[in-house]
Amino acid sequence: MEIRKLLVANRGEIAVRIFATCERLGIATVAVSPPDDRGALHTRRADETVDIAGYLDAQEHVRAARESGADAIHPGYGFLAESPEFAATVRDADLLWVGPPPEVLRAAGDKLEAKRIAAEAGVPVVPEGDPAVIGFPLVVKAAAGGGGRGMRVVRAPEELDEALAAARREAKAAFGDDRVFFERYLERPRHVEVQLLAGADGAVSSLGERDCSVQRRHQKILEESPSPAVDAALRASLGEAAVAFARAVGYVGAGTAEFMLEEESFWFLELNARIQVEHPVTELVTGIDLVEQQLAIASGRPASALGSTRDPEGHAVEARLYAEDPLTFLPQAGRIERLHLPEDVRVDAGVEEGDEVPVAYDPLIAKLIAHGETRDKALDRLAEGLRETEVRGVTTNLPFLRWLVAHPELRAGRATTAFLSDYPPLSRAPRVSGPWAGSWGRQRGSRPPLTVETTARATEAAGAEQSVVKAPMPGVVVRVLATEGDRVEPRQPLVLLEAMKMETPLVSPYAAVVRRVLVSEGDRVAGGAVLVELEE
Repeated sequence: MEIRKLLVANRGEIAVRIFATCERLGIATVAVSPPDDRGALHTRRADETVDIAGYLDAQEHVRAARESGADAIHPGYGFLAESPEFAATVRDADLLWVGPPPEVLRAAGDKLEAKRIAAEAGVPVVPEGDPAVIGFPLVVKAAAGGGGRGMRVVRAPEELDEALAAARREAKAAFGDDRVFFERYLERPRHVEVQLLAGADGAVSSLGERDCSVQRRHQKILEESPSPAVDAALRASLGEAAVAFARAVGYVGAGTAEFMLEEESFWFLELNARIQVEHPVTELVTGIDLVEQQLAIASGRPASALGSTRDPEGHAVEARLYAEDPLTFLPQAGRIERLHLPEDVRVDAGVEEGDEVPVAYDPLIAKLIAHGETRDKALDRLAEGLRETEVRGVTTNLPFLRWLVAHPELRAGRATTAFLSDYPPLSRAPRVSGPWAGSWGRQRGSRPPLTVETTARATEAAGAEQSVVKAPMPGVVVRVLATEGDRVEPRQPLVLLEAMKMETPLVSPYAAVVRRVLVSEGDRVAGGAVLVELEE
C-alpha cells in the first residue's frame, strides 16, 4: 500500500524532519496541534493542520487522520512511538502504522521482557534483581519507557526507599506504569547503540553504531558515529548481537539496540522501537534516509538499505541545542527574539526566530550535525557551527556546547557516561593529557561534581543573604518535604518540582529554619515563584 498522505502524531523538530522527507517523496503531509501549540513551526511546514485536544490522545490522532484523508500515521519519537495501544488503535482504524507491530512494541517496550528475550538469544545483559543480591551502587529503572525518566542511581541502602518512590512517581507520570526494577550500575561505561532496519520478511540489517556517552540526567547531549571506542571487530560483534535480538523479538521497521560498553565487553540495555533523536549522524555516515526507509517498510516495499553492510564513510557528530540553563540543565521557556543557525552543517530545527519555547513541551531548539572525513574535522566543523549560532530571548545551553566540543577529554575520544561528574559543565579543562589527566583534573581547580541537588538552589544570592527558595522553571509541586518551624541542613531537599516529567529537588542553601511554606502538593508554579521562606 503506497502512502499518499501522512499524518505525524508529534511536534517540533521530528515532525519538521519527517515532513522534509515526505516533500521530497511527493507525499502530502498533515500536522496536528492542540490549543497551546497552535502556530508552531511544524504546523507551518505541513500541507495542512488539524486541531486536536492533546498530543497524547490516540483517538484524537485517528480522528485527525480521518478528517484530513490521511492514510498513514507516523508517531515520530517519544511516548506514542512506543505505545502498543496507539499502534493497535491506528491499525484498528484501517490506517497504516509507520512503526513496529503492537506485539513487538509490547515485548520491546517492557525492559524486563526485553532483557529476558536478549538473554535467551545469547546477547549479554546487565545483571538485575534484588538489591541485596546485586549490591550497590545500583540503578532503579522504569520497566516501561526510557529517556532517563523513572531512573535513579542508588549508592547506599539508606538511599533506596526515597529513590524507589521517586522513580515510581516519574514512571507513572511519564508512562502510566509505575513498575520498576533494579540493575547493577556501571560507573564509567560508554553508551553505544546500534541502528537497525528490519523488514517484514525477517531481513535485518545493522547500519553501524553511535556513541551517546555524554549525558546529563541520563539524557543524551552529544552523539557521534562511528564510536571512537569501537574498532571493526567490535563493531561486527555489536551488530551481530543487535541483529540477534531484533530477530528474536520479531522486529519490523527502524529501531535502535542500546548497549553499555567497557573495553571489549558490552551488555544489552534495551531496544528503542522508533527513530532516535540522534538518527542524523547515522544518515550522514551511511547516506541513508532513515525516515524514507521507515515509510518503505510500512508500505510493504523492500527497504533499499536492508542487506547493507557498508562501513561508515567519514565521521558525524551531533549537538542538541536546548533552551536550558548551561550549568544546571534546568529547562527554560520564552520567546526567541533572535535565532541565527549555521549554514555549513546540517540543522534540524523545531523553532524559528519569533517562536515561543513553550513550558509544556521539550525545550529542544535545534540539532546541529557536522560531517567530516575524520573525527577531528567533524568536531572542528561542529565547533565552528556552534560559534556561528546565536540565540537571544531565552537562556540556552550554547555556552556549554561550545565548552564541550573543545574539551580535551572529548576531543581525545575518552568520554564516558561519567563525563559531567568528572568534568562539571563550564569548568576549566585539565591541561595535561595521558594517564594523569583524570586525577589531576579533579584535584586542581575543578568544581565538585555537579548534581541537581547542588545546583537547583533557585535563589538569587549566595551566602547568608539567601532567604527564599524559588522555582528555577515552571512546574508542578510533587512533594513538600518541609513544614514551618523545621530546622533544615545545607542541601536538604525542601520541595520536589516536576517539569518536563522529570523531578527536581530544590534544596536549602544553608542551615536554617523554615519560616513559611508557600505551596502545596499539586500546585502549578511559575518560574521564579517563591516556594519556601527561610531564616537563620
